[in-house]
Parts: sequence; structure tokens; C-alpha cells
Amino acid sequence: MTPPKQPDSAATAQGPGAPAPKAPGLRERKKARTKAAIQREAVRLFREQGYAATTVEQVAEAAEVAPSTVFRYFATKQDLVFTQEYELPFATLLQAQAPDLTPVQAERRAIGSMLADLSDEELALQRERWLLITSEPELWGAGLAGITRSMRVMAEQVAKRAGLDPEAPPVRAYTGAVFGVLLQVSLDWASSPDMDFAATLDAALECLEDIRP
Repeated sequence: MTPPKQPDSAATAQGPGAPAPKAPGLRERKKARTKAAIQREAVRLFREQGYAATTVEQVAEAAEVAPSTVFRYFATKQDLVFTQEYELPFATLLQAQAPDLTPVQAERRAIGSMLADLSDEELALQRERWLLITSEPELWGAGLAGITRSMRVMAEQVAKRAGLDPEAPPVRAYTGAVFGVLLQVSLDWASSPDMDFAATLDAALECLEDIRP
């Protein structure tokens, strides 16, 4: 099942009558393309050669940039796998949803909007990142820190909508249930490349509809 029909998330987030967000300039777009190319080549090499066996210099050569450029965008080698900027867009999209929606409906719309904005190439890269994280013990251990951070962000946003404390047991239980679904669907996706990730995730999240924080 697909997510409920979504309003224009940008307009909703900005509020009625607010000016449209300014489009990124040429310089910002070029930087974003460079960063994406570096991470894409890094993930490819890590998958082909192994994470430990691949050097930052090899990543730089594959991306046709200097090693110093790699470190300008990614402070550490691990950041080549983990650096993503999802928390703020998710928080913005979740708070933009209508207040009369159930928590799961709001989550489905926010996550659906984020996935809809990804190109096929970007979505394929996310799957490759996930395969890499689950196959490399060093990365899996490091990935738990990112999962913990993302759970905290989700708990804060859910609590804000519900008028509760982020540490309240209902909020923690709800967030844990949502992340359990996200983890299970992601693991299934890793072994089933033809899976429609967005549709499968949405249908799984819908099963949580009766859970309330």
C-alpha cells in the first residue's frame, strides 16, 4: 500500500503565504555533486575490495579529486559510509504533517516524502551502504551509534507532536517499534535487491497503526 496522499511538504513546512525556499546556487549544487561522487566511489570500492583494504587515496583517485578534498567533506574514513543528512529533513517533514494525523500516518508521509525525493541512483547507493554496514563488523558496530542518534531524533519529534517528554515510556516504546520495522525491512532489502523498498516499508509501518505514544 502506498502512503496517504501527501500535501506539498515544502509549502506545508513553510506555512501559508510563506515564500518558497531559495533554490541552492551553482556553487552549492557543485559541492553536493562532488560529495555524492566521493561517497559513491567509496562505497563501490569498499564493497569490491573490502573496507579495511581500501585507502582514502584510492577513493580520491576513483572520484578524481585530491585526498584533501575527500577530508574536506568527510572527516574520517567511516564518514564515507555514514555521513548522511537525514535527521533535519525528517524532523521538518514530520512536524509539517497535519496535527490530526495519527503518529504512524505522519511517519509514513514524512518517510514517504524523503524516499520519493531520492533518484534511482541515490536509492541504489543507500542499499549498497546498508549491505556494506551489515557485512563489515567494524562498520556494524559504528552504525549502532548512528541508529541511536536517529532514534533520539525521532523520539524528540514524536514527543513534540504528542505533547510528551521524549523519555516517556510510550514514546520510547513507539520509537522502538518503528525502528524495529525499519531494521527488518532494511535487512530484507539487503537480501532482495528487487524489493520495492518504499512500498514494503510503508505497508509494514501501516501494521503499527494501533500503536500510540
